[in-house]
Amino acid sequence: MSHALLRLIVVVAIACAAPLGAQAQRGPTSRPVAGATNTPPAAATTNAPGDAAASPPTATPTAPVDSSYLIGPGDVVDLSLVGRNDFGGRVRVGADGTMLLPYVGTLKVADKTVMELADVVRQALIKGGFFADPVVRVEVVGISSRYATALGAVGSPGLIPLDRNYRLSEIMAKLGGKGASGTDYVVLTHAGQQPKRYPYAKLAAGGPEDDPMVVPGDKIYVPPQDSEVFYISGQVNSPGAYPATDGLTVRMAIAKGGGVTLNGSENKVKIIRDGKPLKGIKLEDPIKPGDLVSIGERLF
Repeated sequence: MSHALLRLIVVVAIACAAPLGAQAQRGPTSRPVAGATNTPPAAATTNAPGDAAASPPTATPTAPVDSSYLIGPGDVVDLSLVGRNDFGGRVRVGADGTMLLPYVGTLKVADKTVMELADVVRQALIKGGFFADPVVRVEVVGISSRYATALGAVGSPGLIPLDRNYRLSEIMAKLGGKGASGTDYVVLTHAGQQPKRYPYAKLAAGGPEDDPMVVPGDKIYVPPQDSEVFYISGQVNSPGAYPATDGLTVRMAIAKGGGVTLNGSENKVKIIRDGKPLKGIKLEDPIKPGDLVSIGERLF
């Protein structure tokens, strides 16, 4: 055999052996799927399929989210494996409730707690043969899916991220309480339901029935005092508009108007509510915002 032919055989053997050696160094626990790489953070920061062109407002939790928090579209989660640096990153949940992860692809994650999501990712990694027994760490670092709206005479109106279960009193505390110009009650509206008033004083001192839970989509409103008024005229010493505070009665309304004049009579009260006159009015009947109260003259 010639020396030239011998050299050619040696070169071909080395070229064929190199990929085999590279494959031998790769263990079964780090086998990537098609299209994935061993640098997952770059892939993990990509938004999941179904994301809107404009991302919803995202708030960073000031503390770890409660274990009852349900992950939703637009939320940002941070994933990692304990003791490893070859998987993880920050991922935004898509509008369709899915997220795109390295190795395992697209997973449905909406309406899962942090612990449930960690188990879903763990099982997907084990099923794909990428890791034998991974310990998955999940943390919610951005909230976009669960908000309540606070408006009116409050300390800090705006969107309130619900990173756990809150009662109305806790939300009011986060808002800095009601403003100086606010009424003495809070209006809470659940989606699809009628608004309900809650006296401000009872939020802290009352029981659970006086301090309801706030759920995503709720609207919290503290009306300004000048928007919740009643009007009193006729035979009173100081006719005009006055705040229609919670628990206000006809007797109290007359007192706010400075009391009846010498020609007036507490038995001659007329009230127009929503454009219609009320009948059988008593002094202990309630006064509502917008009421037109008129005090008539007494008979001599």
